[in-house]
Amino acid sequence: MLGEQLGTLLGEMTGMRVLSTDGGHAVTEASFQASGTLLGVTVKDMGTYESVVQADGTLFGEGQGISMTSDGETVTWHGTGAGRFNDAGGVSWRGALFYETAAANFARLNGIAAVFEFDTEESGKVSGAIFEWK
Repeated sequence: MLGEQLGTLLGEMTGMRVLSTDGGHAVTEASFQASGTLLGVTVKDMGTYESVVQADGTLFGEGQGISMTSDGETVTWHGTGAGRFNDAGGVSWRGALFYETAAANFARLNGIAAVFEFDTEESGKVSGAIFEWK
């Protein structure tokens, strides 16, 4: 069941490249930077993920990243998700995140599962919301 909302992000894609087309399944890598909040604390977030186009046109992706405060506190994340292309030329992602940190502000993220909604636009804009998974 979904728990409380942990954070939100707004930003943009910073890079994209094709890693492979073996077997007719494109594997791409995308990077993004965003600003937002995590547990009520303002953060800058950056991440990179790889996605594979499945035979049915959906996407499977895995990624990692880091969120940082202006005071230098950090929390890293690993995630996995499923994506669908939308009519506007972007991708709608849904998946799970797992955090690791030594920062006191984010300590409650250790050992929990979070779920995310992450949407990309054809223009390169990104937005996301993160929720605790109870």
